[in-house]
Amino acid sequence: MNTPDRLTSDFFTRDVLTVATEILGKKIVLRQKDGSFINFTINDVEAYRGTEDKACHASKGKTPRTEVMFQNGGVLYVYLVYGLYWMLNIVTSVEDDPQAVLIRGVENCIGPGRVTKLLGIDSSFKGEGLSSSSRIWIEDAPSVKEFKTGVRIGVDYAGDYWKSRPWRYYI
Repeated sequence: MNTPDRLTSDFFTRDVLTVATEILGKKIVLRQKDGSFINFTINDVEAYRGTEDKACHASKGKTPRTEVMFQNGGVLYVYLVYGLYWMLNIVTSVEDDPQAVLIRGVENCIGPGRVTKLLGIDSSFKGEGLSSSSRIWIEDAPSVKEFKTGVRIGVDYAGDYWKSRPWRYYI
């Protein structure tokens, strides 16, 4: 399903630090089982920047879990944490340069596990292409000019340098 405001793959095939800041304020749209649509403004994200970033799952190389991260940007990387919560990531950059934006919050809902529950995200979304999907996409909205930055949450395992990167962006 094509909509005139849907972001194309060109938006996502850029560096994660650019995509992460520019995706703030955009709308994530989902088609519900009954055919209706829901949409929410993205307001909190974290950037994970490839194999050198020790907080990024791709830092350990390509595995069955992370292989989707090595695709061209614009596909979804969805995984389960603690056996309880699905995490929604949007792959960015180009093939074999694994980068992703974690969606941490949308309007009125903060916390990546809460977001996926609200949106109905599960493993079936892994690898879904945002530019061609009929059930999930991102729509353009005016750019957010002012946002805050902070360190990423829950990445102490990555060491002092990587856990202190100010790659969380939120409004």
